[in-house]
Amino acid sequence: MNTNNYCVIMAGGIGSRFWPVSRSAMPKQFLDILGTGKTLLQQTFDRFIKICPVENILIVTNSRYNELVQSQLPELKQNQILLEPVGRNTAPCIAYANYKIMKQNPKANVIVAPSDHLILDEPTFVETVKTGFEFTEKNNVLLTLGIKPHRPETGYGYIQIDNEEQVSEIEALKKVKTFTEKPNLEMAKVFVESGEFFWNSGIFIWSLSSIMRSFKGSLPDIDGLFEAGINYYNTDAETDFIEKTYAGCRNISIDYGVMEKADNVYVLCADFAWSDLGTWGSLYEKSEKDESNNAIKAKKILQYDTKNCIVDVSDDKLIVVQGLDGYIVAESANSLLICRLEDEQKIKQIVSDVKLELGEQYV
Repeated sequence: MNTNNYCVIMAGGIGSRFWPVSRSAMPKQFLDILGTGKTLLQQTFDRFIKICPVENILIVTNSRYNELVQSQLPELKQNQILLEPVGRNTAPCIAYANYKIMKQNPKANVIVAPSDHLILDEPTFVETVKTGFEFTEKNNVLLTLGIKPHRPETGYGYIQIDNEEQVSEIEALKKVKTFTEKPNLEMAKVFVESGEFFWNSGIFIWSLSSIMRSFKGSLPDIDGLFEAGINYYNTDAETDFIEKTYAGCRNISIDYGVMEKADNVYVLCADFAWSDLGTWGSLYEKSEKDESNNAIKAKKILQYDTKNCIVDVSDDKLIVVQGLDGYIVAESANSLLICRLEDEQKIKQIVSDVKLELGEQYV
């Protein structure tokens, strides 16, 4: 295994679109929402130890989740868990990881990935990542994985590829023409039919030198903040430095801050079963269904005239559902959600309203 291969797993989000099962105290990445016996974070970690040495895997998360990461991934040392005092989106968390890795290995080749993806065909995924590493190791590029769309999905961003120029002997490797935000259904249909658009997986591969060069060019303010602590990383002074740094760091994504501005962005087009498990709908799609097309995660349930629903209720609760078609019914602790599946994108706003009007104890 190549000792220059590093992995950064982003695990700091609260998964508000999976409320009320995903809560600020126990977000979805720390839950076994698929019923496999392992949490999403553990599944992600198991995927990457096939590619990177264990000691080269870093988890970036909120400081409040330190003990959760320690308990779920006891293989990691504390120094491999990068603790953010507050969330500042993906660009600052990657900048933090950049400097941590640089102190250890300036020749590193890095993959950055979210902690909550579902990838069923792991052998194909592993081979795809290895192909990406081989390309980024030799070229000053920023590489992202694009997933071949199998339906007009409105919940994902898209990447448009440039088919006019073959940039490498790797047939699946293309220059990125544009990044596009989540489209409406009609536009998504156009994207899929064109054959030029791939789902944006949010998984990135690059050499450490390439991404740090891009930060200095596109986000010099953020890069400068983290560069100022070059003598503090991996020392007892790191925590205090990070506390002060995040207090003055703006909130910005790696997509908007770097990828959409750079001219050396490429996409490795892949075709394996993938989902970002970002919503109840994505979980419903990947779940087993009963004869009424319901995805049920409840031990005590009676259902009548109910179809096309996802139900997630704790084992000690009895739930009776009647006359529902296409709904989310989800319960956890002190909260119950009943929402049309087609309106799942409203859940994030619902959580914000609950927090504002009723208090944080419900989120």
